[in-house]
Amino acid sequence: MTADPFVHPALFYRGADEYVAGTVPFIAEGLAKGEPVAVAVPGPQLDLIRTALGSSAAKVRLLDMTEAGRNPGRIIPGVLRAFADQHQDGRVRIIGEPIWAGRSVAEYPACAQHEALINHAFTGRQVTILCPYDTGTLSPAVLADAFRTHPTVIDTDGTRDSSSYAPDAVVAAYNQPLIAPANAERRAVDASSLADLRRVVTKFADEAGLAAARIDDLVLAVDELAANSARHGGGTGTVCLWTEPGDLICQISDTGYLSNPLAGRIPAPVQQVGGRGLLLVNLLSDLVRTHTTPAGTTIRIYFRLA
Repeated sequence: MTADPFVHPALFYRGADEYVAGTVPFIAEGLAKGEPVAVAVPGPQLDLIRTALGSSAAKVRLLDMTEAGRNPGRIIPGVLRAFADQHQDGRVRIIGEPIWAGRSVAEYPACAQHEALINHAFTGRQVTILCPYDTGTLSPAVLADAFRTHPTVIDTDGTRDSSSYAPDAVVAAYNQPLIAPANAERRAVDASSLADLRRVVTKFADEAGLAAARIDDLVLAVDELAANSARHGGGTGTVCLWTEPGDLICQISDTGYLSNPLAGRIPAPVQQVGGRGLLLVNLLSDLVRTHTTPAGTTIRIYFRLA
């Protein structure tokens, strides 16, 4: 049996010195071999890498993960695949750090599922994705999940296989019910009421204080989800709108089932007609959470308020 060329280790580090020691040689080795290299990590860590690389930093795609990957559902299509698909002639190296101490309780389940789904999204690809984890600031539960989502783990003692590697179990564990609050504005929607829904969402977003430039993005994302409910979710759906400190939230529930956990995370081929709705929602939203079972699906999207 041929080994999968995809490599996906977690890097456990504590402090700046261990971070640089674990990431910069990985980058330098890739550059020495002529491999394309991208780094998507939070700003402070990005500064460490940029400084350590010196003039070589110009040869690396550098991205601040707090922006490029604010929504974990955007990272595979918008960061990892976006880079890897540009370089399909040989091995590609990427450092991706999607989990940091500032991640919210709402964001973390999507982060863990993202780390698990990377293993399916890149099966058979000549890609190495190194994922750093700060052992000094992240909880034991998060580090335990890293063992479940990465087949190998690297720390100061070297590289070892994970004895608890089980990415599909992580996807299932964080497939958690999403219950809208009692004070949410609720509305039934079907194919005949999409235009009215767009007006309702626009008014709600404006009154909530969502930046004008983001209102169109929200309306488009909600419209895509509602249209999916009308087409694939039993013909109707229930839309809920509310705000929490810092966020405008919308969720849509219907009787459909998302059987493919990578739905909305893999770029559609150019020649494909349709099939981009969930991908568009992931690219537009600041956070997407999903709960799906054969009995129905709820998708919740977050847009940050100024």
